[in-house]
Amino acid sequence: MKRLLIVSNRLPISVSRKNGDLRLQRSVGGLATGVGSFYKSYESLWVGWPGINIQKQQNEEKERIVDVLRKEQCHPVFLSPYDIRHYYDGFCNNTLWPLLHYFNLHAEYDPKTWQVYQRVNEKFCDAVMEVARPDDTIWVHDYHLMLLPQMLRERLPDAEIGYFHHIPFPSFEVFRHLPWREEILSGLLGADLIGFHTYGYVRHFLSSVRRLLGYEHTFGEVRTGTRVVRTDLFPMGIDYHRFADSAGSAPVQKEITRIRQMYGKRKIILSFDRMDYTKGIPLRLEAFDALLEKKPDYQGKVSLVLVAVPSRTGVRSYQTLKKRIDELVGRINGKYGTTDWVPVRYFYNFLPFETLVAFYSAADVALVTPLRDGMNLMAKEYVATRTDGTGVLILSEMAGAAEELGEAIIVNPNDRDAVIEAIETALAMPEKEQIERNRTMQRRLMRYDIEHWVGDFLTRLGDARTVRVERSEQIVTPAIRDELVSDYAAGKGRLLLLDYDGTLVPFAARPQKAVPGDATREVLKSLSRTPGNEVVVISGRDRSTLDNWFGELDIGIIAEHGVWVKERSGEWRMPEPLSDEWKGEIYPLLELYTDRTPGAFIEEKDYSLVWHYRRTDPLLGAQRAKDLKDDLLHLTSNLNVGVMDGNKVIEIKNNVVNKGRAALNWVSRHAWEFILAIGDDRTDEDLFEAMPPDAYSIKVGLAPSRARFNLVAQRDVLPLLRRCIECDKKGVSGKKERPGREKGLIESAAPG
Repeated sequence: MKRLLIVSNRLPISVSRKNGDLRLQRSVGGLATGVGSFYKSYESLWVGWPGINIQKQQNEEKERIVDVLRKEQCHPVFLSPYDIRHYYDGFCNNTLWPLLHYFNLHAEYDPKTWQVYQRVNEKFCDAVMEVARPDDTIWVHDYHLMLLPQMLRERLPDAEIGYFHHIPFPSFEVFRHLPWREEILSGLLGADLIGFHTYGYVRHFLSSVRRLLGYEHTFGEVRTGTRVVRTDLFPMGIDYHRFADSAGSAPVQKEITRIRQMYGKRKIILSFDRMDYTKGIPLRLEAFDALLEKKPDYQGKVSLVLVAVPSRTGVRSYQTLKKRIDELVGRINGKYGTTDWVPVRYFYNFLPFETLVAFYSAADVALVTPLRDGMNLMAKEYVATRTDGTGVLILSEMAGAAEELGEAIIVNPNDRDAVIEAIETALAMPEKEQIERNRTMQRRLMRYDIEHWVGDFLTRLGDARTVRVERSEQIVTPAIRDELVSDYAAGKGRLLLLDYDGTLVPFAARPQKAVPGDATREVLKSLSRTPGNEVVVISGRDRSTLDNWFGELDIGIIAEHGVWVKERSGEWRMPEPLSDEWKGEIYPLLELYTDRTPGAFIEEKDYSLVWHYRRTDPLLGAQRAKDLKDDLLHLTSNLNVGVMDGNKVIEIKNNVVNKGRAALNWVSRHAWEFILAIGDDRTDEDLFEAMPPDAYSIKVGLAPSRARFNLVAQRDVLPLLRRCIECDKKGVSGKKERPGREKGLIESAAPG
């Protein structure tokens, strides 16, 4: 099995100093707890910050830390106090954390912290490069390192890279607040597979990618123009048997006995969280306060055990939160407490594992009501420890775990009355019902535990990698490029069929801005002046525009996908007699959809109509295009016209017209020794299909195609053509005979 390289902000083991010696202790946090429970069972190495500050000059201590951590299958990334203040406390916790949890009013957008975030991601990249092997599987974790996948991809282009996002991914309307949103998304798209806890997070991510970067997606696959990136949901599990088995251990049973003696016959409601404003702890306390006030019978009979683990104590909003919670606890205990009953037992500290499991086991009710949470493993841990099947979980619908734990009492944490009612229901729930609910959840958690989660993700990552490798076999590699150039140099009669938009020039959101630049015109001029070359520009644009751009060049031009054809230095002609009488029936429908879709517009050509939606909201445009196409197919059923999808366009034209049919006018007239056809759109598939088997047909981008090869991006088109031009200037030859070819001639593809 390949070595697994795990990369996260923190290592599962923290390093500290005591009396000059280095001490190791287990790190806290959902990621360190969850992933840290399995990684040593793999051939693995974990890269991350060890939690200790090291000065630049302390090289000897750095070496000691590296040696100590190597025994724990870890490799450190050393960060300075400045890095921690601006990267971790700054951009991660003051920008990304609140924004991604929908607390965008807490988010700060400081260019300085963004710059440090970039630099620290580069430090992590450098650390990975120090230890990476060619066949490693690299698994990057969480929002601290959202730029890292692309950084690794640039330095390890063939690496197998996965990324898992452990917290919520918000809707586009929230995510768009981030000034550096495109950079973050591009960073993530360096991975082969991007995983989330829930389908909602996947959907939000894909929506942001589409709206901000313009990349389309199909069945969770994002086509970036250079690669295909998969996304999927992988709800993180827990080490189920560790919690279930520990509940019966002697140390835990001893602790349970102590807890029960402390609380007597009173019901215990457990609230266990990190101290964080996303957890909704103040609302929980206010609901408990209201319960005791409205239902005095519960006074003296129920205790709320509130455990808040210190977190980000240097961040002002967390300091304010702690003060608020301290005040609420004091107010409730002062209002209802008696000499022998404290309503809220408040622990502001980290609990050892045995103590935590004991509280899980002793609590009658677990109150887990975050305002927003990526998953919330504590809810799963509580259920796992209930070995006798009793206990009731109250769970926020805003937690990712709610999608798996539907047998819990699901509540809206902002609805105080609903939370109060849930507590009452939980306290009164019959034991039989408790057992039925918990056993169902336990079976589910047992099946999809942490090992299953890891295996599921790594299997899908391997599948994504396999698909990428298979697709790369069609990409124009340096070897294929050299063979193409060699065949071009040896050919005496050459035909070059070149699409315009998205091929010779980048695809533009506004068609009027895709004017050919000097570089494009110079390439076409050089190719067309070479003896034996026939250059044809093929476009869906109208003949007037193309004539204005290329009329003085000695090239052939195909306009409106084949409606009009112009020979070298010739006049425009129509290869097929066409009619435009059908336009009167179609135009009103296009106007209706244009009025209903802000940003859409109609382009009328001589014998076709085009509905453009590239300037609309992407989701709205896609939905309107689908509906319009359905209506058009019904309306045109008795007309001799076809409906064709393009790049953010729907075109209606006569059925007899397409790029392939028009190109055959050139293909069939000569026994060409070399044919090159390049295009990027679905309209170019007819062109590729019309080419002889030995022609170099090339699709720009990685979408599936009838073309023989794929060119990674539009920016690679002109350099490829310039390589051919350089061969002409140098007089390069060296043709290699290939099977099935006689004297280098390409058999005509003309019908008959």
